[in-house]
Amino acid sequence: MRGNAPRVERTPLQRLRDATNDVLASSPARFAIIVFTVLIGLVTTLLMLPIASASGDPTPFSDALFTAVSAICVTGLVTVDMATHWSVFGNVVIVLALQIGGIGVLTLASILGLVVSRRLGLRAKLLAASDTNAARTRGGPVSESQAVRLGEIGNLLVTVAVSALLIELVLFAIILPRLLLAGFDVWTSIWQGFYLAASAFTNTGFVPLVDGMEQFSADPWMLITIAVGVFLGSLGFPVIFALTRFARFRARLTVHAKLTIVTTLLLILVGMIVILLLEWNNAMTLGDQDYANRPLTAFFISVMTRSGGFSPIDIGAMNGSTLLALDMLMFVGGGSASTAGGIKVTTLAVLFLAAFAEARGDRDIEVFERRIPTDVLRLAVSIVLWGATIVSASSIAILHITKAPLDLVLFDVISAFATGGLSAGLTTNDLPDSAKYILAATMWAGRVGTVTLAASLAAAQRRQLFRRAEERPIVG
Repeated sequence: MRGNAPRVERTPLQRLRDATNDVLASSPARFAIIVFTVLIGLVTTLLMLPIASASGDPTPFSDALFTAVSAICVTGLVTVDMATHWSVFGNVVIVLALQIGGIGVLTLASILGLVVSRRLGLRAKLLAASDTNAARTRGGPVSESQAVRLGEIGNLLVTVAVSALLIELVLFAIILPRLLLAGFDVWTSIWQGFYLAASAFTNTGFVPLVDGMEQFSADPWMLITIAVGVFLGSLGFPVIFALTRFARFRARLTVHAKLTIVTTLLLILVGMIVILLLEWNNAMTLGDQDYANRPLTAFFISVMTRSGGFSPIDIGAMNGSTLLALDMLMFVGGGSASTAGGIKVTTLAVLFLAAFAEARGDRDIEVFERRIPTDVLRLAVSIVLWGATIVSASSIAILHITKAPLDLVLFDVISAFATGGLSAGLTTNDLPDSAKYILAATMWAGRVGTVTLAASLAAAQRRQLFRRAEERPIVG
């Protein structure tokens, strides 16, 4: 009588849960896009409420959407004055949004699941893995020499939660006394200190101070603290996890961790030297500062190109040559699975290592006594082309809409794609709404697009049992 068994009607909640599980099982990257988009819509709705603005008037949709995307994608570009436009409610919404965006939506979901159930199933591990390493979502065998092994995802989630909390609290403890000494009252110093700490570690770059960072342009205490927070956030949680294992157990650092640290430090040093050389005599930037303070400012700006977004000087007053150099640094961004954006420093490192191996005639790409497989090189090339395509299309569209100079448009578009937050002055409230929407889409694509592309390409790999005849086209 099995065929006559009564059919159990599922509730709408059960249908939604089953549909979510189906999407998650088929593609964690697609699930990430859906969650990111839903969160952006939710934050936009909250920021449009009259209670979210200091004046009590509803914030226009274009500005609310732009701010929501900038917060969730931890970009830092703004079209309104962050210090005066938002109310306490609005600032709370923004801080929560940038915290979620900085940690990673899927990572945060896995952490919450671990807290509630006190266990981490395979599906939850794969969910978190898509935030930390796109190659872990591919079908078939995956080398266990990845930055973080699948069996270590639980420990990684603990590291993410603890490190984010501890780093932000330490930053807050250092920033708070400086704000008090600057004349801010206790309550203002507390909430703005935590705001700055969270904004620094998540590489967002939102500044709640009325005068911005310019009042601390010659203050080593504040600048170095913010720079350290941005640097730690830009390394990525897999690197922090590797450093934690090294400190506790003297475990060998992975190639990913070594490449990220070495490349990041080299880019910061090169950026600092370039900014010093190009802006030394510019009276509107470094030229009017003391000789001893100019290297500090140049170092700070160089760190901010990782995706920080803070600036104690007017970026729009920089020379065109300096803006182009910052464009290249921002396009690279920070470390993989970090709060920073861009094509990532390891992508750049792999491309340079491949060029070096080709110049030497080596068959394999080798670094730190390890061999990098060719599929990683193909993925790096694809990510660079994807990023260049997004930046080109957005720049052309905004140039046509605004008729603004190319160097300013290109700088802000790259900042949007790389979730950098630095601005040459294009993103103001006078920016046409259509241009705001394009920049918002660029931020969204820069935050989730590269990860989605990486996961899609990794999952699309297949074995082929034959090889076609070889023929070499002319290249170069």
